[in-house]
Amino acid sequence: MSIDKFITIQSTAVPLPIENVDTDQIIPARFLKATTRDGFGENLFRDWRFDKNGQPKADFVLNNSVYSGTILVGGKNFGSGSSREHAAWAIHDFGFKVVVSSFFADIFKNNALNNGLLPVQVSEDFLSGIFQAIEKDASSMLMVNLENQEITLLTTGDSEHFDINPYKKKCLLNGYDDIDYLLNIKEAITQFEQDRT
Repeated sequence: MSIDKFITIQSTAVPLPIENVDTDQIIPARFLKATTRDGFGENLFRDWRFDKNGQPKADFVLNNSVYSGTILVGGKNFGSGSSREHAAWAIHDFGFKVVVSSFFADIFKNNALNNGLLPVQVSEDFLSGIFQAIEKDASSMLMVNLENQEITLLTTGDSEHFDINPYKKKCLLNGYDDIDYLLNIKEAITQFEQDRT
């Protein structure tokens, strides 16, 4: 599975200021039967987005046309709970490229990186500033520069550095999954083997 190359993203953001969002809330277990990554986005936050009759809940942010963009801003401890990779699939399939939070569960963070979704961990103060800006003006823009590992709230000019595993950074910048990366260095691997035979 190749992934899209990650270029600098400048976008409005969808705010979800809820702490401890777990993977069962992101994609309920009853929707995990498919074996491909396609189609999971339609059931992203299913029980929060829709009522028992399948009608959209007007008070949920993803049903509010005021908010849009390819960046999802979540509360602290995003992606906790089970290790289901489908949570990252659902967020990415819905159209998000970046998830911002002040803390991510480790397994979710790794699953996101493996599937072309960039988790950007920021300080609680910076996260609070993002939520305040979006609440004041839904058209507030964020810019995420993976090369420089920097996120900027363009309405205020405030920016913050974020950490990422160097290998995963290289993969995202080049659109590699793990197999693509190995194929990219095939000649170096072959040379390494020849040098030791």
